[in-house]
Amino acid sequence: MLPQVLLGFYLYFSSFVSQEAHTCGLWLRKVGSPVPRASVGFVALTCSVPCGRLSSLFSPHQDDNWGETTTAITGTSEHSISQEDIARISKDMEDSVGLDCRRYLGLTVAAALGLLVFLTPIAFILLPPILWRDELEPCGTICEGLFISVAFKLLILLIGTWALFFRKQRADMPRIFVFRALLLVLIFLFVVSYWLFYGVRILDSRDRNYQGIVQYAVSLVDALLFIHYLAVVLLELRQLQPMFTLQVVRSTDGESRFYSLGHLSIQRAALVVLENYYKDFTIYNPNLLTASKFRAAKHMAGLKVYNVDGPSNNATGQSRAMIAAAARRRDSSHNELYYEEAEHERRVKKRRARLVVAVEEAFIHIQRLQAEEQQKAPGEVMDPREAAQAIFPSMARALQKYLRTTRQQNYHSMESILQHLAFCITHSMTPKAFLERYLSAGPTLQYDRERWLSTQWRLVSDEAVTNGLRDGLVFVLKCLDFSLVVNVKKIPFIMLSEEFIDPKSHKFVLRLQSETSV
Repeated sequence: MLPQVLLGFYLYFSSFVSQEAHTCGLWLRKVGSPVPRASVGFVALTCSVPCGRLSSLFSPHQDDNWGETTTAITGTSEHSISQEDIARISKDMEDSVGLDCRRYLGLTVAAALGLLVFLTPIAFILLPPILWRDELEPCGTICEGLFISVAFKLLILLIGTWALFFRKQRADMPRIFVFRALLLVLIFLFVVSYWLFYGVRILDSRDRNYQGIVQYAVSLVDALLFIHYLAVVLLELRQLQPMFTLQVVRSTDGESRFYSLGHLSIQRAALVVLENYYKDFTIYNPNLLTASKFRAAKHMAGLKVYNVDGPSNNATGQSRAMIAAAARRRDSSHNELYYEEAEHERRVKKRRARLVVAVEEAFIHIQRLQAEEQQKAPGEVMDPREAAQAIFPSMARALQKYLRTTRQQNYHSMESILQHLAFCITHSMTPKAFLERYLSAGPTLQYDRERWLSTQWRLVSDEAVTNGLRDGLVFVLKCLDFSLVVNVKKIPFIMLSEEFIDPKSHKFVLRLQSETSV
């Protein structure tokens, strides 16, 4: 009796959590039904249950057949999630706090070290007058000039440090920046060495030569300026000269771009690739890939294998027979592809023409409205938003059909279209300028952030990501739906020679004979 009660309690609690998981954004399958291959895989995750709903678990008013009739709220999705992706997502959620702590810890350490660097020369100058003022030798005008020099050098160092180090972080790197870490270690050792020498030779002996102490502080500031110059060379100037060419290929549709980079680590080169991806590559549209997959599935679904010798478990022979039959039908499949693409192009051109005509008529109506508004009172003039809402219904149907035909309907909401139309009206743009966004796919930055489908990336490399680029290196940037394959090639050494051409070699002399009839 007790195991049956526990089993019933587990089944009901599983269905209850599945309903709660839907509010958390998880797609779950119907309880007791098989998972279809095209839908999202079943995921067993733990969601927090509100205290008010926990009491319903123990309510006595329950149906006796609730274990068989209870269903979970389900939904459909265009993308499948594997168990590896779920494990990665859960790992990223667990490590998110660690990443934030590491980011702020590095910033805190750098800020503390920078504060120590700027306060050290001031402390070198102020400690002797505070501790043994009466024993110091007078310095006079020389020390005052050195004070001004230290003040201006510290100001220059402060501005340079702020411009070089204290920038808004563009991304979370998987590893530390090696050169920056080495510079921080070098500065720390340098300041500690100066403090040790200052404590042993000046504080312990109570040196009375105040001019020498001030010059010691000036030498520290000069050395810090040279270290800052070294940081500029290592962090900024070293990577300016192009040394490698990176070929970036998107795995789904084969779109590729080429970029030239200098001496960078793998992780910093990956960051540069991603920054250029959002502005150079057209947005990833998975709907464009479904047609070829559907055509291949339909082609294979029409094949059946019959065993004339009776039933058997020879799955290998059946698969070979299907492959052979598919190869024989391959000769006629190109005709189907040709006519499908021709029909699709015809529909696209037809609906594009309808869209262009509808938009031009709508913009003509806008010009008519603007001419009428000039005759109205100032308080009755329509703003661009109201004008866009007034003319949008006349082009909405044609635009919707065109976006569905070109499979772009998921990337353009009605609100974004209205905003773009109001923007074009405000700046007196032409119908062609308005349609440019919809007639051809644009870069990823052109669309809303929630429609990018690529915000979190994983860097996959055979070598350590802190290593530099080299010829023949291949690394992959993966997101949930696709990946970017990066192939590194070194720019070849170019032999450029000079060839001198004598200017007199281009001259010629025309000689005429007097005996000719000319």
